[in-house]
Amino acid sequence: MKTILSSGILAVLLVGTTPAGPNRTLQAQPALAAQAQAPAASVAAGDASNGDSFYYFTLGHLQEQQFEVSGDSDQATQCIDSYKKALALEPDSTVIQERLAEIYAKSQHIRDAVIVAQGVLKAEPDNIAAHRLLAQIYVRTLGDISASEAQQENLGKAIEQFQAILKLQPEDAYSALWLARLYRFENQHDEAEKVLRGVLHQDPENGQALEQLSQILVDEGRSKDAIELLSQAAEDSASPDIYGLLGDAYSQQKDYVKAEDAYRKAVDEDPDDPAHRHGLAQALLSEDKYPEALEQFKKLAELEPGTSENYLRMAQLYRRLGQFTEAQASLLKAKQLAPGNLEVQYNESLLYEDQGRYTEAVKVLTDAISGVKASDAKNPNALSILYEQLGHTYRDQQNYGAAIETFEEMGKLNPDARKRANILLIDTYRENRDIDHALALAKKEFDSTPKDPELTVTLATLYGENGEPAQGTKLLQALLKGNDNDQEIYVDIAQVQERGHQYTEAEKSAEKAAQMAHASTDRETAWFMLGAIYERQKKFDQAEQEFRKVLDANPNNAPVLNYYGYMLADRGIRLDEATSMIQRAMKQEPNNGAYFDSLGWAYYKQDKFSEAEEYLHKAVERDGHDPTILSHLAKTYIKLGQDQQAIQILERSLAEWQKALPADYEPEKVNEVDSQLKDLKRHVAQKSSSETGKQQ
Repeated sequence: MKTILSSGILAVLLVGTTPAGPNRTLQAQPALAAQAQAPAASVAAGDASNGDSFYYFTLGHLQEQQFEVSGDSDQATQCIDSYKKALALEPDSTVIQERLAEIYAKSQHIRDAVIVAQGVLKAEPDNIAAHRLLAQIYVRTLGDISASEAQQENLGKAIEQFQAILKLQPEDAYSALWLARLYRFENQHDEAEKVLRGVLHQDPENGQALEQLSQILVDEGRSKDAIELLSQAAEDSASPDIYGLLGDAYSQQKDYVKAEDAYRKAVDEDPDDPAHRHGLAQALLSEDKYPEALEQFKKLAELEPGTSENYLRMAQLYRRLGQFTEAQASLLKAKQLAPGNLEVQYNESLLYEDQGRYTEAVKVLTDAISGVKASDAKNPNALSILYEQLGHTYRDQQNYGAAIETFEEMGKLNPDARKRANILLIDTYRENRDIDHALALAKKEFDSTPKDPELTVTLATLYGENGEPAQGTKLLQALLKGNDNDQEIYVDIAQVQERGHQYTEAEKSAEKAAQMAHASTDRETAWFMLGAIYERQKKFDQAEQEFRKVLDANPNNAPVLNYYGYMLADRGIRLDEATSMIQRAMKQEPNNGAYFDSLGWAYYKQDKFSEAEEYLHKAVERDGHDPTILSHLAKTYIKLGQDQQAIQILERSLAEWQKALPADYEPEKVNEVDSQLKDLKRHVAQKSSSETGKQQ
């Protein structure tokens, strides 16, 4: 598909080039600089009749220099007038024409500059200075033209000029890099690759060529080729820029371990370059190495003290680590550097939410929404993000009615927001155990856009939740294309089959996903899925093997640490190890309700009932609709002799079991809660009767 060039194309094209000053044309052109001095000698060599021409040319040259320094348009006008007088006396002088075209371009008389430069080329087709000037003009014009047809025309003209320059000077790396950029915008990636490989053949250490070529390879799904290219470059010349590019390539491939190693080498060689340190910080984040990532952002804050983003990232990491005071301080610094910044406000709401301060979180978000609505530049994308987070906050507060209203408002913004809002509405209905509404809306949306992958996965997952895994599997199998993207689809299929209790089929799908995985994160996901499937079938040894694979690859994988620890605790074995794993998970997500439950249950199994009650109570505050969490707290109350509280919680647990989704309903646990509730009520009644008898 052709890329439509926008008015912002020039800013993109200029990335990686030396910026031009306000009154200068594109730089790095020694040929033009040399020719700027040549005309005077050329004119001086003529006969006496050319004396006036020489005078006006010299005067124009001085005026051009003054214009470059001052930017005064009057100087440009005087310069143009002087060059015109010189040209009138010597009309065949291409040297004077070159300078006239140059000053026209510098003073934004683009049409006149093009006419004069084209005139030079008619007289001297191989005049490289004229080719350069026209190339510059056409590139600069791209940023000023709004009509895509005109943009495409000027893009083609710029390509022609750079091609002509390279034909005359094949070793001109500057022009080659520009030509490659323009080819990329024309979607002529093969031509761009050919040009860039030519540059690297002449100069294997050319950083801009390596960057462009590696990006082309990554964009085309040839990450391995990009890594091979950059690895060889790193062996030939271990520069920090090459290591940085190698880190980028590994990151694109989601191989964050190797990305981290490459970025570290770049940082070690150039510790003051923020770009390499940003790459390292992001790689560490992707590996869930939050403390290490935090240290990098602290150093970035020292290197870039005026950049709010570093303090914002620090706040996010402090929040993830449960260090709320430090998170608040970092957010305050970010707010001081970027007052009114919506991302800062967004993260402030997240911080309040993690502390259970839902009212404050709602206020921050509603104020931000009101501010965007009241501004002159109403931003539907910003509103969509804020509405989504507000809906999530209501959902975490278990205020599902308010969440639904919020997502419905979000859907009124534009078609893209409507699509996302409907996905969120479906998930909200599902979370509220209203599977009928969730399925009805999902089917309606799917019928209108049956080829939408996200909607397909959503509907298929709901079929699994509703005990109809065959229908869900059929939908997902239609998405399989026979390429690497199928890996994620097999994970989705495994999840649908697992939710539908088709464990044999789920095992096969998860194994297929694991076999296809290339990136470390994809392998971890597949292993985790397979381990969970084994655990559901009580194949605990096989489940442990899969969980161990994940933790060997990523010791900080919080969901696996929690799941594995809970599995051990629930069985009452290796309780110290189980507790340690859950605590490690909680260090990364200190306010996760499921992790509170796991740790509380591990303490219960160790007969540490006071500690168990503390964490299970927190878990119920986070998710008071989970019947298993409620039953854990009830059992703890029984051990603590608090029978009445236990009865109330068991009644809540039984009620929640009756509302559970088909995929979540476990008859054995329901019968256990029911039996326990009856026994406890009988015990309390007998105890009460006995005490009454004694009093009589």
